[in-house]
Order: sequence, then structure tokens, then C-alpha cells
Amino acid sequence: MPLNHLQIKEILDENRAHECEGYGKDHICVQIASIAELPSRFGQFQVVAFWNNRDGKEHAAFVHGDVMGAENVPVRVHSECLTGDAIGSLRCDCRDQLETALKTIGEMENGILLYLRQEGRGIGFVNKIRAYGLQDYGYDTVEANLALGFRDDEREYSVAAHMLDSLKVKSIRLLTNNPKKINELAAYGIKISERLPLIIPPNPYNEFYLRTKATKSGHLLSIGDKVRLPEQGDQPIVAGMTSEQIGALHQGEDLVVGG
Repeated sequence: MPLNHLQIKEILDENRAHECEGYGKDHICVQIASIAELPSRFGQFQVVAFWNNRDGKEHAAFVHGDVMGAENVPVRVHSECLTGDAIGSLRCDCRDQLETALKTIGEMENGILLYLRQEGRGIGFVNKIRAYGLQDYGYDTVEANLALGFRDDEREYSVAAHMLDSLKVKSIRLLTNNPKKINELAAYGIKISERLPLIIPPNPYNEFYLRTKATKSGHLLSIGDKVRLPEQGDQPIVAGMTSEQIGALHQGEDLVVGG
């Protein structure tokens, strides 16, 4: 069951005066500002509006079912993409990932989609379009960001971690292909019990973009028949393994290599 009116009042009262030491190097502290019902084409959700003390940006959690105090909650952490999410750009897979995640969560017992205001992998809308311009001249997405003076990916997930803690989620099943999200959320104390892949078939406009994400940014993707990455659900075979250890991989057994 979703939050009832009494629970919503208690949460808002608790957050109204909420102060904390914050998360991460910037000491991010978020507050739940408001909660409302949100029926959608993907199912029945409640929308939770968050505010943070770092930059005043407003983030959102779209919550399906009862997640307060729950374990193994399916969660998608989605960063804003105006061109993809709103306009349906084919240069990325953002809208497909957003809709697929909402549909998946809406069909489950419960789940959360966190929507973070981190446009353009954290570089902002204007710089994202500048990067697009460089890509039009042959740069890949990583090269374009570096040429503009940014890192490959400027996003960070302290806000997401605090949002999950504010919703009192005990552990999550993370819908992602990005190991950085897993590592950063875990570093902030979020317990991740499982990774749920979110694989979107490429189109002619974003295939190179997705290949770059896989080969340069470490995303767990397999694009086309010619690209096969060991992270795609397979355990790696490394030098020094015995034939018995390699055989155990194919049988799904747990291994201790070298000891």
C-alpha cells in the first residue's frame, strides 16, 4: 500500500526541520518538501519532491507501493535528460531507459525511480549541446566532454543516497548498467542486494554513443554481435585458473581463485 495521509503528515513534519551533517564531500543534506498522488500511464505512483542544501535544485522520487522500511526495493537512479526524456532524442537511450524503468517498477510490488537534476552527465544543458556540436564533427561523448574541460562523467550520487535514506529504504535492487552508480551508492552506505540490467537496443543514431559508454565508460552493455563484454552476466576467466575453476563458472558455482 502507498503512504496514507497520516504517514505523509508525519514525514513532512519530520523533514520540515531536518538538518544533518550531510553526505559526501559537499555535505549534501536533502529534505522532503511535499508528497502527492501521481497516477501515470506506467501505474499508480506517489511523487516525493526533494530539496537539497548544495545548489537548491529540486529532485524527485516516483514511488510505487510501500517502500518505507522495505528491503530489496527495485530502484532506478535516472539523471535528467531534456532532449531525450522530453523531446525523444535518438542520440541517446535516456527516454527508453526512463520509460522501461517506470514500466518495470509499475508492474512490481513496489519500487522507486529517483529523478536527479544532473543534465548532460552533470555538465548542464548548455555544455551538453556544446558537446553534441563536437560530436557532430566526429568526437565521441567522452572526447567531447574532455575537450570542454570536464571529466567523462561529472554526476555524483550523494543526493540519491540521502533520498533513499529519507525514504527509510533498507536495501535496493538497482536497475543500472553503470558500475559507477553501484560503487558510489555503496560508498554512501546504500545496501545493494542485486543489479538489474536495463538493456535498450541501439538505433542508428545512438549505437556509437552506446559503444563508447561500454568501451570507455565501463557500462555493462553488449552492442551488436561483434561486441561481447565479460561483465554482461559472465564471470571473467583470468590467467592461472584451473580447468575445474573454469568449469565451475559455467555451472554457476561460487569460486575462490588463487586460494
